[in-house]
Amino acid sequence: MAKYAIGDLQGCFTPLIGLLDQVNFNPSQDHLYFVGDIIARGPDSLACLEFLYQHAGSISITLGNHDLHFLACLALGVAPNPKDQLDAVFASPKRQKYADLLRAQPLAIWLETQQTFISHAGIHPSWNITQALEYARFAEAIYQSTKAPEFYANMYGAHPGLELDKLSEQDKFKAIVNVFTRMRFLKQNGELDLKNKSGLKDAAGLTPWFELSQTPTDTTLLFGHWAALEGETNKKNIIALDTGCVWGGPMTMINIDSGEKYQHN
Repeated sequence: MAKYAIGDLQGCFTPLIGLLDQVNFNPSQDHLYFVGDIIARGPDSLACLEFLYQHAGSISITLGNHDLHFLACLALGVAPNPKDQLDAVFASPKRQKYADLLRAQPLAIWLETQQTFISHAGIHPSWNITQALEYARFAEAIYQSTKAPEFYANMYGAHPGLELDKLSEQDKFKAIVNVFTRMRFLKQNGELDLKNKSGLKDAAGLTPWFELSQTPTDTTLLFGHWAALEGETNKKNIIALDTGCVWGGPMTMINIDSGEKYQHN
């Protein structure tokens, strides 16, 4: 049984199949871990969702910002951004089934045997693995509950800070979602800068979250979200899997046990 982690799909179905063909993916034996942003901006979000739906027993997803935005739009009856190219998804008679599949997924995954932590955007440097999983479970319990719509309605906006024990339930949810799905650069006080989406050379006064990471070298962090990194973090145990497939780059997959990488345009 092989375990593979795959970078942001963002509606790019053909490269996904190309990657799986490279390793002769067997859904009865292998397991795929997607780092989130399954949909939006690319040409075939519907095909990506249908593939995951058909292979639900062989996949896990750490939800990304685009995945949560889809759930929010559906729950609140709001039209998605036209740039996301989600008309076919919203017109599908199976859209609620796809939403149910996504909503059942976590924000973070810890693979004990492989000592590997997976999330869409990473883990805040002030959190250890145990804390991060606790915070993830807090947010998951909310978006998997009947009160999800009221939290979706206030999910965006200014980052409320990281003193989570001092925040309201709504702001705590927002802060946790921001870290797991939107984080890139940090300010000097450790708070998130949610505006700069550039690469490492274009952020004066800001620091990439992973440069401050205290994660032990025997623990691997896998994340996506940050296409401008082009897969480079300069840290062997912190691996960026979003290599910008939707923007013309390759899609990247890694064998979690062996560390072997695969790419397909």
